[in-house]
Amino acid sequence: MNYLLAFLFGGVICAIGQVILDKSKLTQADLMVILVIFGSLASALGLYKPLVDMFGAGASAPVSNFGHVLTQGVIEGYQENGFFGVLQGGMAKAAAVLGASIIFGFFAGLLFRPKG
Repeated sequence: MNYLLAFLFGGVICAIGQVILDKSKLTQADLMVILVIFGSLASALGLYKPLVDMFGAGASAPVSNFGHVLTQGVIEGYQENGFFGVLQGGMAKAAAVLGASIIFGFFAGLLFRPKG
C-alpha cells in the first residue's frame, strides 16, 4: 500500500506540473522554482511533514521536498543559534543534496556535450 500511495502522490505532483507547463508559458525552470517555494511554504505552515509521513517517497522525491528541507533547516538553525542559525541551518540541512547535484551535474556535463 505504501508503494501505491507514494506512486499516486508523486504522480499527481508530476501531472499538475505537466498541466501547468502545457497550459502556460512557464518554463521548466519556472515550474521548478514554484514547486520549491510551494514545498517551503507548506513546510513553514506545518503541512509538508504530514505529507512525507503519509506518502513517503511520493512526497520526499519531488523537487518540492527541497523547499521543505531548506525551510526545516532554517527553522532548526534559528532555534539553535538565533539569527546566524538561519544562514547556516538551511545549507547544513541541504548540503548533501547540493553536493550531489553539483557532482552529478559535472559528470553529466562530461558525458553529454550540448550542441550549440
